[in-house]
Amino acid sequence: MGKIQGNINELETRPIGRLLWEYSVPAVVGTLVMSLYNVIDRIFIGQGVGADAIAGLAITFPVMNLSSAIGILIGAGASARISILLGAKDHPGAEKVLGNSLVLIVCNAIIYLSFFAIFIDEILMKFGASEATLPYARDFLMWLLPGMLVMNITFSFNNIMRASGYPNKAMITMIIGAIANVILAPIFIFVLDMGIKGAAIATDIAMTISAIFVMGHFFSRDKILHFVRGIYRLRWSVISPIIAIGAAPSLVNAASSAINAIINTTLSECGGDSAIAAAGIFTTYTSLLTMVVVGICQGMQPIVGYNYGAGRLDRLKRTFWLATCAGLTVTIIGAIFGQAFPEFIAKAFTDDALLIDVTINALSISLTLFYVVGFQIVATTFLQSIGQAGKSIFLSLVRQVLFLIPFLLLLPKHFGLDGVWASFPAADVFSTTTAALMIWWEMRQLDKRERLVRWGKSGD
Repeated sequence: MGKIQGNINELETRPIGRLLWEYSVPAVVGTLVMSLYNVIDRIFIGQGVGADAIAGLAITFPVMNLSSAIGILIGAGASARISILLGAKDHPGAEKVLGNSLVLIVCNAIIYLSFFAIFIDEILMKFGASEATLPYARDFLMWLLPGMLVMNITFSFNNIMRASGYPNKAMITMIIGAIANVILAPIFIFVLDMGIKGAAIATDIAMTISAIFVMGHFFSRDKILHFVRGIYRLRWSVISPIIAIGAAPSLVNAASSAINAIINTTLSECGGDSAIAAAGIFTTYTSLLTMVVVGICQGMQPIVGYNYGAGRLDRLKRTFWLATCAGLTVTIIGAIFGQAFPEFIAKAFTDDALLIDVTINALSISLTLFYVVGFQIVATTFLQSIGQAGKSIFLSLVRQVLFLIPFLLLLPKHFGLDGVWASFPAADVFSTTTAALMIWWEMRQLDKRERLVRWGKSGD
């Protein structure tokens, strides 16, 4: 147990820069690898099935986001809560979070998967499916539904694994599944000629392999956190902090579903199925970039949460600023590349001339102010990591609900399809300004708390 405990205690003692590197690099690799599930599916589907299939796949994004939102609600909340509890040396409390999280994931999945299966056509039509794209969207989603529970378990317990001191093993979890998906997807799509349905089946199998690996970790009794008797009975005192902290990133995904529905409907009116497919390519590219930043944030979260619980506010603040610099570097480079080489990105997904032209225009406009998005992602995760649930929830919804939806409803009326793409940079600048003001205020409060702690020690 001494060596295991050392994995956690190093969060309070080792240099911040080295810690952030050692925790973020595996997390970034893991999130990028996870993104490959979607990228691989979309590239193979685009090249092997066609433009309508890409559009059909884009229609399924809102449903997949809703599924992820429920998983993130528990996984992100549980991992942040476990970091704080371990920092406060409350090991029994951390194990109760572990057990309650498993029960919550399974119960929630049964409810939402049943709902999706019963109303699948109605849901997809609401999210913008046409007669041409509905068969592709239905085929993909129906075969992916069984794997969504496995996805939720994998993502949630992968975050908990990282929070409990195993960043490299968390990375391996994602790599195992991605390698399986890279091997299986072309076999099911091309060799077995199963098309878009084959991509879903390959993803299900790959995620199951990852789930077996990550759950095996928590059944091992030599780990600092593992499944034991007495931790599965749901307790409101355990559940409520998980939900409160996890609500912010969960609502981001839930809001993404609403946004995607509005975007798909607007795109259908302004540009048809080609515009929806272009949005799918744009979303895939920006998701790769934001997932790198999310990986940095996942590396930041256990360091910030543990030091917040341990009262080491100096280390907490240094971690935040280092993560901010890293996050901004990623989105700045990504925005420059996307605007400089939009044709290269478009051709990776399709050889359809019309879709390539629409995608080039989409990337050129939408990425105009993407440079600043890295800061907002880090800021939201920082507030979540220190238990500031309300502020984190608000900041999570600022970009998509407070700013993006109004712009999506207003700009296309005046600028058509270009107005849809212009809504993204408009929302980026306003939401990042809001995030900067909130972080400025939070840092002032932490400075006051730090001074009070120093004065208290001086008084002693």
